Amino acid sequence: MAAPKKREAPKLARGRAKRVLKVGTLTTSVGSSYIWQALKRPFLPKDKRERELLDTHIRNAMRIVESSKELKGAFMKLVQLLSMRDDILPQEALDVLKVVQSDVPPMSYADIRQQVEAELGASTEKLFASFETEAFAAASLGQVHRAQTKSGEAVVVKVQYPGVEETVEQDLKNLKALLHTVTLIGRDVMRQDIDQSEIYEELEARLHEELDYVNEAKNIGLFRRMFAADDEVLIPRVYPKLSSRRVLTMSEIIGYRFAEVLAPGVEQELRDWVCIKYFRVFWRQVFEFGTLHTDPHPGNYLVTYHPKLGILDFGSIRVFPEPIRKAYLDLADAMLRHEDARVADALVRLGLIDAGDDASGWIAILRIIFEPVLVDREYDPKEFDSLSRAMEIATIKMEHRLFKAPGHPTFLGRAMVGLDAYVKQFGTVTNWHRLFQGAVARSQKPEATSQKS
Repeated sequence: MAAPKKREAPKLARGRAKRVLKVGTLTTSVGSSYIWQALKRPFLPKDKRERELLDTHIRNAMRIVESSKELKGAFMKLVQLLSMRDDILPQEALDVLKVVQSDVPPMSYADIRQQVEAELGASTEKLFASFETEAFAAASLGQVHRAQTKSGEAVVVKVQYPGVEETVEQDLKNLKALLHTVTLIGRDVMRQDIDQSEIYEELEARLHEELDYVNEAKNIGLFRRMFAADDEVLIPRVYPKLSSRRVLTMSEIIGYRFAEVLAPGVEQELRDWVCIKYFRVFWRQVFEFGTLHTDPHPGNYLVTYHPKLGILDFGSIRVFPEPIRKAYLDLADAMLRHEDARVADALVRLGLIDAGDDASGWIAILRIIFEPVLVDREYDPKEFDSLSRAMEIATIKMEHRLFKAPGHPTFLGRAMVGLDAYVKQFGTVTNWHRLFQGAVARSQKPEATSQKS
């Protein structure tokens, strides 16, 4: 019996009219399903209404997943973004959307080979000693192949899908209708007032950054300098002569993905090490370097047997201006010391309030968000109910009319959602207050400032 043929992604749907039709058809299908559900709702028993609505969300999530696998590019990035927004979608629908993060069929080797030759001026056979024709990882904008340099070094080659840059520009003009439909879920089910424009703007900014592999190579160099003195952190090395705007060749890091560390049978001691190391690395980025890896996708981290923490995919990095970095550090220190006047001053410097404004609303929100690190005791992450806390925060924002939000808190907030998710999944019970206090104290030392420069 012949072996089943390996699943391969269809050609990228290109051409503005074709993609408009696909996105338009999907938007109509999703929108119509909600209209039909709303028409039936008054005639259903109360206990069946919520079940029917949840079923509608799940069916629509499945429609979006299937479409994203063909459209890729901006559309798939949108799905990945939505799959981390537990303020918009119920968990059951999120579980469906998360498939996109781990189940992306690769493009054919012929397409990838052609892209490498167009970018680097020679075939894979001439550029590398060996180049695996089968991708070992595929994502929304490109896929990754293992290879070996002419000098015998093991590398990975990230190749952008041919034509994806063109389709991104097309999708960005046609996704707003679908976003409008999807964000209605946040209003009707999660009781959250979702800012559709904020999601769109983040998607647009992220896409343009991630399409530029030259920019990503610079980010890798920056992180290698940042963590050069930390022998428990691994950052890949870039091979400039084998890289371009759409091809990025890096040294290979071998390790276990977070999902494997979370699998049954893995010792809690290792999970605790990974969780605490990730926590410390995260806050060093914010407080010490003012440079943050803003994509908490689980595929972006590896754990080696040493153990060491490997960080991958540097397409989405945020560099905070020095006054913003210092304000975040001062805010954290003031929160730990319960000095509300200093907290208010930091909020002004961060642009969250104006001088003289009442800071009580933001202080209340910060006490909710940072509860696990403000109590000096061992804290089980399961004690922190993210959904109920999010609803509390939404209520405070409405009561105090806190609508002012500059760009930097959006990206920090998204990264913190990822941190919260990992801490809960690893289930590490420890004194998070002492760890957070240590991160703040370390960043206040003179050597931390000199290392940053």
